[in-house]
Amino acid sequence: MVKVQSVFSDFLHLFFPHNCFGCGSDVLENDQLLCLRCLTELPSTNFFNQPTNPVEKSFYGRIAVRNAASAYFFTKDSLLQHLINQLKYRGQKDLGVYLGKLLGLQILQSERFNNVDVLVPLPLNPKREKKRGYNQAAEICKGIAQVWPKPVIENVVTRKIYTETQTQRSRISRWENMEGVFAVVEPSALQGKHVLLVDDIVTTGATLEACGSEILKIPGTTLSIATLAYTI
Repeated sequence: MVKVQSVFSDFLHLFFPHNCFGCGSDVLENDQLLCLRCLTELPSTNFFNQPTNPVEKSFYGRIAVRNAASAYFFTKDSLLQHLINQLKYRGQKDLGVYLGKLLGLQILQSERFNNVDVLVPLPLNPKREKKRGYNQAAEICKGIAQVWPKPVIENVVTRKIYTETQTQRSRISRWENMEGVFAVVEPSALQGKHVLLVDDIVTTGATLEACGSEILKIPGTTLSIATLAYTI
């Protein structure tokens, strides 16, 4: 029976190849999107177990964040940059859910986020989301929720203004570019909740700060932040 299953699996792989999103290897389990080698190459930050990690410190004096952390370090021309580019610009929606699971496992192992009530993905402007076909932060949230069962609340915060990419902007310019961009359209859904705001990458934190500031205007709301990557 095992031999028959192996032959059938090989037959399926011949016509429906399953390759690692990182290196292209076909030596991986069917439910995995990265091979073992690529998984071990992802540069973990271990921030979720550090109360004063660099992500958390970056929001000091700017916004009242309970806890904040990122799963991996992001560097130019790295494996993680390649994966996030595929997620954001190559239509690889499933990769967001998969990477979200990896992020969720790190959150699950940290007691610092135990009191979170809901997951809120950083919203995209409708124009950009329509062009992309999905919000990558929402896909990451779905992956988190598969291993750390928390409700995902989408569309409660909106991005009112279409902004150009933040990549080439200075820290001050990024903040100025975010003024008045976000609005909470259904505050009752978050009132009294501990909200975990989720995004793919944190660089200066200007976008997360702008969105988080709107969430914190809701009475009784507590804010924490989690991202897949932290730019160094």
